[in-house]
Amino acid sequence: MWELIKGLSITGRYLFKSKITVQYPEEKTPLSNRFRGLHALRRYPNGEERCIACKLCEAVCPALAITIEAAPRENDGTRRTSRYEIDLLKCIFCGFCEESCPVDSIVESRTFEYHGEQRGDLLMTKEQLLAQGDKVEQELAADRAYDARYR
Repeated sequence: MWELIKGLSITGRYLFKSKITVQYPEEKTPLSNRFRGLHALRRYPNGEERCIACKLCEAVCPALAITIEAAPRENDGTRRTSRYEIDLLKCIFCGFCEESCPVDSIVESRTFEYHGEQRGDLLMTKEQLLAQGDKVEQELAADRAYDARYR
């Protein structure tokens, strides 16, 4: 009987305190600068894509979620990606891909609100990744600058 009284006393103590529940769609909790969400491909300030098709991210991915094909560009012959895909159903969001990238091309943004109604909706292509990177570039650059002293 004593345990029941102790349990009810704890319940009574918190019954009249202010609640800490977050009303999710209207209120958002703060995210860390190192949060790993939806992937994005970044560009240089002149608009050129950063990825040099070194395939380190593909090699280091433990879930084998990244597929890269490389081809030389017509104008200068440098190697760039012709196909870059990430299967978000396989991805475990470990962050190894962004840690292995020598030019800081593939990053994981703070975007976590996305969904897919079919399997193909969660297969991110190069164009989708570049569009995501363009959309959140200011946030990514600020996060990278803040985190630079720890790298």
